[in-house]
Amino acid sequence: MDVCILMGSPRRQGNTAALLEPFREELERGGAQTRTIWLYEKNIQPCIACRACQRDWSRFGCVRKDDADAIFQVILESELMVLATPIYSWYCTPPMKALLDRLVYGMNKYYGEEKGPALWEGKAMALLMTCGYRPEKGCDLFEEGMRRYCRHSRLRYLGSHAERHLGYDTVFMSPDKEDRTRAFARQLLQML
Repeated sequence: MDVCILMGSPRRQGNTAALLEPFREELERGGAQTRTIWLYEKNIQPCIACRACQRDWSRFGCVRKDDADAIFQVILESELMVLATPIYSWYCTPPMKALLDRLVYGMNKYYGEEKGPALWEGKAMALLMTCGYRPEKGCDLFEEGMRRYCRHSRLRYLGSHAERHLGYDTVFMSPDKEDRTRAFARQLLQML
């Protein structure tokens, strides 16, 4: 099974990266092949709603020349897409939002004169998040947005896992957080 992890954190040594490590290890222990794409290291331009992507139903078709097309290909080759992101102001980070906007048009051929297919229909999505608030108050809006995104895009939403950081003067990772994160990875493997 191929897993595409879209990493929305700007920090390679940050909290989300720390949470991703045991998650990814557990997926690989369960037989998955993972590929992590660090979105802050990619050129991802925002969508301009030109709808050029709607002309050809066989491909992503965006006119913007950046890294989104290559990411599109990795997603198409994967069974599971994981959005790993810190939550900033109740939502994902800017490059992830820009990519999600581009994907909803380029993958879903619904916006032209005729309604077409969802190129990624049936693929699975899961969320791995970190935040400063309690997850039910910090991550809930992004999670609800992604539930709707999945319904609209005909993706299978498999769930989320979030861990809270209590402040800059505290250590983020703990054995309990690692155990919960590994359990979430095992749960996803069982659902696929």
